Amino acid sequence: MAPDGASVLQIKVILRGTRPPVWRRLLVPSTITLERLHHILQVVMGWTDSHLHEFRAGDASYGTPEPDWDEDEVVSERRVRVGELLQEPKDRLLYAYDFGDSWEHDIVLEKILARATDMKYPWVLAGKRACPPEDVGGTWGYEEFLKTIRNPKHPEHQDTLAWCGGSFDPEAFDVQAINRAFHGGWAPATQTEERPAAPKRKATPKRA
Repeated sequence: MAPDGASVLQIKVILRGTRPPVWRRLLVPSTITLERLHHILQVVMGWTDSHLHEFRAGDASYGTPEPDWDEDEVVSERRVRVGELLQEPKDRLLYAYDFGDSWEHDIVLEKILARATDMKYPWVLAGKRACPPEDVGGTWGYEEFLKTIRNPKHPEHQDTLAWCGGSFDPEAFDVQAINRAFHGGWAPATQTEERPAAPKRKATPKRA
């Protein structure tokens, strides 16, 4: 079933080359543009939007065309909605970020759902592990970075820790913090803490 204007897409985003994998699962409206999806992915993954990016589907590329580029080379991401490219479960897109470090994300459509009137989107459902630091050098550089910070005897241990701000936990991921970044303290009713039911009052016996 292809998505319509009232549909929500459940997608899984996996950062290629990371082992164990860095991934996120989230809900997005089918009507958002690829440009909006780019901004969502930056927050969801933990990047800082400091580099170029593009989407790829089949032989087509979508991004921000330069004025002197042929429109056939890169289609404007402002003109394409996510639901036009992800129409059936298992459909996928590639999201490339930072052409120097060459981070590639697989975006896989898992489900097409009806849009709930009492929900806010995007909404992150789950995920695992921290995003690598910016400019760490791609998958190979990230592996070396982790080896260095885990080994206090490594000659670059202290300098590497200082470079990344003093500490780095590759297992860290806070789904609630990401949703707060999008929506503040709002949460759907199904995820709010349930209050215990008030105790039932005993019936007062009637006087004769």
